[in-house]
Amino acid sequence: MSSDDFTPVSSPPPRVAARFCRPSNNRRRSSAASSRRTSLSSTHSHHSQHSQHSHRSYHGLHSNHVAQHLRRASIIESRKARLADRAAHAEQVRLRAATAKSALRPSNSEERALAAQHARERYLAQVTAACAEEVKRAKKVAEDMKERREMENQKLRDEMEEKLAEAEKRRLEYKRNLKKSRTSSVCRGEDKTLEAKEIRVISQEEAATIIQRVWTARARRRTVQDFLALDMSIERLSNTTFEGLGAMILEERVQRCASRVLRMFGIYESTASPEEKSTVRIFLSAFLILAYPTELLSVNSMHEVHEDPLVKTATTLWTTLDQEVSCLAPSRQCIPSPKAKRELSQAYMRFSFAFTSWKTHDESLLISNMLAQYVALDHIWQKIKDDTEEVVKADYKEGIRYNQTIVMVGIKRLAGPERAKSLIKEAVRTSRRKIARDVRASRPRSANMDANADGRPAPVTSPVPADDVSPIPAAGTSSQNDSLSQLMSPLPSNRVLVHELALHRSYRLDTTSILNSPLRLRLRYQVFDQMRKDVQAGWGNPWIVAMAQIVRETLLRLLTPGNSLHVLISEVLDTAVIERECEAGTFSYERFFGFMRSMLPRLCAPFRDAEIHAALSEEGSGDAIQRLERVLHVVDMLSLDSANHLLSESAGYLVEEAPGYEHRRFAEGLQTGPISLRRTTKWWREARDKVVYEIRRRDPENVDHPAHRPTSEKIYYYALMETFVFPFALDKDDIPETLAMDSDRIYKVRDETLLVVTIGSILLTAKNLLKRDVRVPWKAQATKIWDLLSSAISNGVTSLDKAGLPQQLLAIIEAAHNMPPHSRTHLLTTTTRLLSQAAQRQVTDPVPRLLLHRLMMLVLSRLNASASATFTAPSSSSSSSSPSTPASKPAPSLTAADQLARAGVPEFGDRVADWILLLRRVGDVDRAAHGKWYEEIAGRME
Repeated sequence: MSSDDFTPVSSPPPRVAARFCRPSNNRRRSSAASSRRTSLSSTHSHHSQHSQHSHRSYHGLHSNHVAQHLRRASIIESRKARLADRAAHAEQVRLRAATAKSALRPSNSEERALAAQHARERYLAQVTAACAEEVKRAKKVAEDMKERREMENQKLRDEMEEKLAEAEKRRLEYKRNLKKSRTSSVCRGEDKTLEAKEIRVISQEEAATIIQRVWTARARRRTVQDFLALDMSIERLSNTTFEGLGAMILEERVQRCASRVLRMFGIYESTASPEEKSTVRIFLSAFLILAYPTELLSVNSMHEVHEDPLVKTATTLWTTLDQEVSCLAPSRQCIPSPKAKRELSQAYMRFSFAFTSWKTHDESLLISNMLAQYVALDHIWQKIKDDTEEVVKADYKEGIRYNQTIVMVGIKRLAGPERAKSLIKEAVRTSRRKIARDVRASRPRSANMDANADGRPAPVTSPVPADDVSPIPAAGTSSQNDSLSQLMSPLPSNRVLVHELALHRSYRLDTTSILNSPLRLRLRYQVFDQMRKDVQAGWGNPWIVAMAQIVRETLLRLLTPGNSLHVLISEVLDTAVIERECEAGTFSYERFFGFMRSMLPRLCAPFRDAEIHAALSEEGSGDAIQRLERVLHVVDMLSLDSANHLLSESAGYLVEEAPGYEHRRFAEGLQTGPISLRRTTKWWREARDKVVYEIRRRDPENVDHPAHRPTSEKIYYYALMETFVFPFALDKDDIPETLAMDSDRIYKVRDETLLVVTIGSILLTAKNLLKRDVRVPWKAQATKIWDLLSSAISNGVTSLDKAGLPQQLLAIIEAAHNMPPHSRTHLLTTTTRLLSQAAQRQVTDPVPRLLLHRLMMLVLSRLNASASATFTAPSSSSSSSSPSTPASKPAPSLTAADQLARAGVPEFGDRVADWILLLRRVGDVDRAAHGKWYEEIAGRME
């Protein structure tokens, strides 16, 4: 049958049609129902329905239930498929959520657990910190209670034992008396029988026991008698000298007796005990401490916590021992009771603990002091190890190593080799780190900005230009600019800087003295007072522009062009912009000061932070003029710090080039005319005449030995000594041109020479009046008088003649040495006369003239002894070499002290040694730079 044979079938019954054809006005189906129509299952269902209708038309109505069954099955299958898809999607979503949850929750839980643990630890730490003291106190109270209870129990047991022993003794006595009373009624014949019955034979062991008991008792009695024979009472020991008591304690007889006493009281058991010697020494130390507490113990209050218990426990030990030995003396057996043993043992243990604590504390102080000495020596070596004078460096190195070896041996003896090594290493490391921190703190931050990108410092150009230029050029042509430019600290010329570095490699500008000099303070007051008046009169704009220009130029000089801060300062402090703002009335002081507060801390050295913050703070800052004054002061300070940093960075190069540079500059001055050799020639001629006169005076027979002829070296050092060590007035025109840069040193040493001669004469007169040894130094009095006269001479040498000064000097001497009235009057008259002569720079009295002559000859002899063998001028090729190396410092120091002691002024040995070292340095630098002209002058005079 083909498909064409099927005939159309009429529509299904209403109940069947109603099931498949729903009315359109029903409620809106859900998305699931609507999507069901478009799904594959719905299409299949619709196709099957259509085929069923066709089939039904062919087969008839009897197959309707088969169609419905198939449709229902297809719907169920489609729903199962959709549900399976949804379940798979839901499972995927659940798995992703579970994965994310499992990835997050463990970390959160761990963080919460760690946070909880940290919180618990913090809480426990707080509780521990809060309760540590209470717990410690409670433990101590519990331990004290336990110890007290044990002591009470032991005391009760000992008392019970003693009572039992007494009861046993009474029982035996009672039995003995009862036996005697019973035997007294027996007849005489029976008495002999009883006596024969009582005699019994004892064994050797019992006999040995009896003999040993008797011998032990005799040894105890002898020990007590020997100890009492020593008479170790505090009264007797105090009357003995400290050295005698120490020698007595070290005697073998005393130590052997003390050992037997301690062993008898049970302090230690066996004779061969290893702690026997230490125990005996600690025990005998108690007598030494009680007899001489001031000699052994310090008077410093910080050590009382260790020394007070030591004295108290030593007193308790001596009292307990004296009582117990006194009680044993009348006894025949000399057996100390358990109570006596316990009390003496406890007293000794307390004293031993206090003695060990005191000894440990003293050892720690000694170790710390010796470590400080070792570190100080290392610090000295770190400062001078880069010195160009090899002989001085080698001599210092040898001396420092020798002293460090001595200190190290002492530390090892107290702390042991391993601990001493670690302590020394840690102390030296800490000291060097501190030095490095100080160096970094003194480095301006502006210098760090000029470093290269790889961290190396920027290359320093030659700091010795062809000619000296002023480091602070004039800010402008206006009067305001000129006035403010005068407030900036002018740096010394290059020649002066190089000369100072050649004398002292560690030379730096004294920032404090430069900024706070009286002349600069007066000038600053005048300039800013004039500024305040002009501002009040309405003429403040030129001052503001001049101030901005001075600050701008100074800060830009600290930075490298192209630097970010250089560009920022150039733009913010543009004088043209500031001048227009002042003319328009829009210039803001607050904006200017705010920029300074933010910029200056970025340029200063770290150690200046607190000072700059205090100077630029807004609280209590005053008016605008005062704030401008502080800003200019800080800028000037930064400029000086930068100059010091450049000096420290280029010191090595400058020192090497110093002789050649000074030689070239002096030659240029001679050629151009500002410098001549007139004063130098006169200076050399006068010194030569004096040297020749002295040689002829010592050669009355005119032998004219070649060894005695004046050499250039002897003439130079005589002239140098007379220029420096001569207290008389000196005009600047009398200073030779070659020593013009050392004029301040010349005047300073001359003033000190005047003080040394004056003070030495006064002290020598006082010693002679009191008939004291003139070689014994009175350093305390000399230091006080020096400080008093130095403060007076700082206001001018004429201040030495002011009224009341002689009485003050006499009071200083009388405070240490009592003087009779006539000696006091004589010394006051002499002091007044000497001070009057010193005020006029005269030395006419015989005593100061003699001291001055001896002082000058001492300095001259040390200069000649330490000089080089020959005196040759540097050639043109070697003119840039370093100065000749002087001899070592310790030799003149020791010799100067000895010779000054023989001369009667031993108080100034160190100061004279400093003079000798200074003159040697000045002479070496001067000869290296100007030796050529000295040789020319000497050749012309020959």
